[in-house]
Amino acid sequence: MVVPPSSPMLLTRNLLYTGITRAKKLLIIIGNENVVNYMINNIDSKKRNTGLEYKLKNYFST
Repeated sequence: MVVPPSSPMLLTRNLLYTGITRAKKLLIIIGNENVVNYMINNIDSKKRNTGLEYKLKNYFST
């Protein structure tokens, strides 16, 4: 898993957790230790407006 320095909005614990739990046999985290520590401590989660619910409703109603 590559963890580049990025916007704090993207460096969340949830994203790190998702990457870790999707590893099947082996996980190698490539990145700065400070960035990974920031992600571990960043419990801030934002509401994501993806439009997925709208797209699914329209897909299944046709």
